[in-house]
Amino acid sequence: MNVCLLNDSFPPVIDGVANTVMNYASVLNGMDGVNVAVGTPEYPEADYSSYPYTVIPYTSYDTTAIISGYRAGNPLSVTAIDPLKEFSPDIIHTHCPISSTILARILRKETDAPIVFTYHTKFDVDIAVATKSKLLQKESIRGIVSNISACDEIWTVSRGAGENLRSLGYEGEYIVMNNGVDFAKGRADDAAVGEATSGYDLPAGTPVFLFVGRIMKYKGLPLILDAVRKLSENDIDYRMVFVGSGKDAGELKETVREYGITLYEKTDDEIQKTVGSLSRGAVIFTGPVYDRNALRAWNTRADLFLFPSTYDTNGIVVREAAACGLASVLIRDSCAAEGITDGRNGYIIDETPEDMFRLLREVSSHLENAAEVGRKAMDEIYISWEDSVKTAYERYGEILRMKASGELTKRRKGASDVLIDMSAALTNRLTEVSQAHEELYDSFRANMYGMKENFSEAEKLISRRTENMTGILMRFEENVREELRRSWNRKEK
Repeated sequence: MNVCLLNDSFPPVIDGVANTVMNYASVLNGMDGVNVAVGTPEYPEADYSSYPYTVIPYTSYDTTAIISGYRAGNPLSVTAIDPLKEFSPDIIHTHCPISSTILARILRKETDAPIVFTYHTKFDVDIAVATKSKLLQKESIRGIVSNISACDEIWTVSRGAGENLRSLGYEGEYIVMNNGVDFAKGRADDAAVGEATSGYDLPAGTPVFLFVGRIMKYKGLPLILDAVRKLSENDIDYRMVFVGSGKDAGELKETVREYGITLYEKTDDEIQKTVGSLSRGAVIFTGPVYDRNALRAWNTRADLFLFPSTYDTNGIVVREAAACGLASVLIRDSCAAEGITDGRNGYIIDETPEDMFRLLREVSSHLENAAEVGRKAMDEIYISWEDSVKTAYERYGEILRMKASGELTKRRKGASDVLIDMSAALTNRLTEVSQAHEELYDSFRANMYGMKENFSEAEKLISRRTENMTGILMRFEENVREELRRSWNRKEK
């Protein structure tokens, strides 16, 4: 089986979805008879040759100032479509509903391979952060849902994620396909913990609370700060550790200072300390930690993982914590709380600082109980990437069987399919023009020596080649006009 994985983020950008794609690629590549190609927007100076599977970077634009750290891919790029078409995918699995899924649809037009789409992220939240215009929000969501609906099968990482997708206007079916964890099951050793946490003030016996992820307020981080402020005001000692980076980090650090809590922050290679007016407790910002072993060590050192996010659709970090025997605190009815039994393999609270404070105060006095809940989390909610991707691979096979037998659900073509068809045609014509240009250059070079004395022959050669390229573009224009006429006739009927 040839599996093409597409996503708008990939190293050097690291986020939850990029991590998912890397693990899919790694596990699938290790299976007998499976070939993997990953298509992703190109980042300058990134080395894509070091992976054990094929990575095909394609033309991208610098949007890092608009979308923090991310570049936007051009899904019409010949540098993406041509090599992916040559890869001859049996399955196309896209993990982002924007550029990657447009590229997937063009690739399906060229190869007839079915598209699987995984819904990882509540894009309505990201869109609301990016623009305050209700009209732009509405149209952006409609475009994303249209793109998703054009895929052959939809997977979501949780039931809550599926219901969120439905709330945005999606009307089709979906399958819940759980993501896995690349942490080995078990706690890191003392040496690894010591190395990862060196330099931070973490007294033995003092509760350590942990958050790992993007430092964004919509992940519930202000709720955490409000809760630990109450711990400090009630003379309860603790360490609250934030691991990650994000645009709201500066604002949250300023909140810590305003609350009078002692602040530790990593700047370059130094740890700076700002002493607060409250005598108990401290908040630590480590910055981003990319080393997976170091992250595993932090999960081992902590006593409780705090994840009060109603934004995340799955929360891989919750299962990463569970892999290390670390229990999580989650918001009632959130996606991340699916499969969690309060007080058994995790903790469920209301989305209020008061309820978070109540739980943290209780846990601070009974750390041994939290450790027992963490051990149950390790046994009951942990899932490895090997098991997760094996389940996905089996479903790939079922989709291909359904396609071969004609059982695969027939999609109703929409207006966007006409644009995708035209985009595929444009890509083919651009490829033809590129080839014609290369032939022109090669022919001119081959004949140049004999033409030194006869420039009229050179002019004729160039004229013939130019006519060829013009003809290609004129045929494409006529194809576009014909497709638009057909589309209009269908609309009239």
